[in-house]
Amino acid sequence: MKFIHQREQLNEDDIVVIHSSQPCNIRLMNDANFRSFKNGGRHTYHGGAFDRFPARITVPSSGFWNITLDTVTRRAASVTRKPQMEYSIKIVRRSV
Repeated sequence: MKFIHQREQLNEDDIVVIHSSQPCNIRLMNDANFRSFKNGGRHTYHGGAFDRFPARITVPSSGFWNITLDTVTRRAASVTRKPQMEYSIKIVRRSV
């Protein structure tokens, strides 16, 4: 499975703001859940499938968090050509 990954030190109530050029699944996970996700196991996350942007996800607690994006498509994926997805991930710091 191909996905975009970014790891950040975030504080409770910070907001992760994502813009994407196409629908995608966005997951905000702690390190343990990210390891499980990466290995194809069960995991929990904040976020979900988004088709309207910007997507905003509030960080539930302080610590290291993993942000992943993977594309959602109804068409068959081309074996020879990788879809081009433009995206940006910004953090709105709400800490004191």
